[in-house]
Amino acid sequence: MEGNNKKGYAWAISAGLNAALAAVSAKLITPQIVRYGLVILFNATMWGCYVNSLKALSSLQATVTNFAANFLSSGLAGYFLFQEPLSFQWFAGALLIVVGSFVLSKSSIEKKAHTH
Repeated sequence: MEGNNKKGYAWAISAGLNAALAAVSAKLITPQIVRYGLVILFNATMWGCYVNSLKALSSLQATVTNFAANFLSSGLAGYFLFQEPLSFQWFAGALLIVVGSFVLSKSSIEKKAHTH
């Protein structure tokens, strides 16, 4: 089961990264047909990864991991690609999201273990 959870988290992180790539390609790519094609491709890939994560994780674990990966990768992409500033509040919020994701994930695993 542990290996299955690791694969589930990898799928959820991949989903978050693909969602961020869709947003970045929408902002960065100038030929409109290529932009739309990439947005559709990354979103379809994101949904496929998310569905695979749901096969291994609870919906709560998959969703919060996907959200955290999307938030962090989108923020870092904004900083590195578009020179958007990342304030102390952004880092504090990112830390709270990661810690909250970990707490929710742990509580979901513990609750699941007690019900079986």
